[in-house]
Amino acid sequence: MSDAPLRLKTEEGILEVTLDRPKANAIDLATSRLLGEAFMAFRDDPNLRVAILRAGGDKFFCAGWDLKAAADGDAVDGDYGVGGFGGLQELGAMNKPVICAVNGICCGGGLELALSCDLILASDAASFALPEIHSGTVADAASIKLPKRIPYHVAMDLLLTGRWFNAEEAQRWGLVKEIVPLEQLGEAAWSLARLLASGPPLVYAAIKEVVREAEDMKFQDMLNRVTKRQLATVDRLYSSEDQLEGARAFAEKRAPVWKGR
Repeated sequence: MSDAPLRLKTEEGILEVTLDRPKANAIDLATSRLLGEAFMAFRDDPNLRVAILRAGGDKFFCAGWDLKAAADGDAVDGDYGVGGFGGLQELGAMNKPVICAVNGICCGGGLELALSCDLILASDAASFALPEIHSGTVADAASIKLPKRIPYHVAMDLLLTGRWFNAEEAQRWGLVKEIVPLEQLGEAAWSLARLLASGPPLVYAAIKEVVREAEDMKFQDMLNRVTKRQLATVDRLYSSEDQLEGARAFAEKRAPVWKGR
């Protein structure tokens, strides 16, 4: 155990960010700012392709906002740093895949942080909730994101009741990609990260920008922007060596070698 709230590890083009604030891995203002700095550096480093967000300990992934810190003076509307709460949900131009590995209790702002990632793996001991209703506040980011991710009536059930649900239910509604035994969660996350890191980074960037920009646009309007190369990532992809490499590799019946340019 370290006094530092974050542990960072880089290997094979992958950044692993471990939130480690015993006992509940709750996030105060200082930790939120550190998370933002870590993910901004990941976003801007051309040598890093995929990130993993995980937590120290076995019981908690993240209990969300640190109420003890709030009682000691951390303002709920204070300086969360770049990327907003948890460093991810408002971080612009995040065009690289981020995997979340949920080991245990994931509630409130912790679930909102997980929802800011692209893929969620969960241990068989993971549990989830949005209990803000019980403290007289609103799960703001979840209220925006959740009804777009899962059926409306299910999202409203979770938001209005604040009830707990397990990994199996989370997977049933599509929030979780895969459930694995707790002792295998770390390796499962790294295995998925290695798979993504071996893929075409310029394509990933284009996918993420298209998905993000399309959220509030009509289908045809967004498709026109893509086909006319009006998105920076799409324009870069269609002018890249990697696009040519993909075609050559297919013609030559070999695995492509992606260079990210």
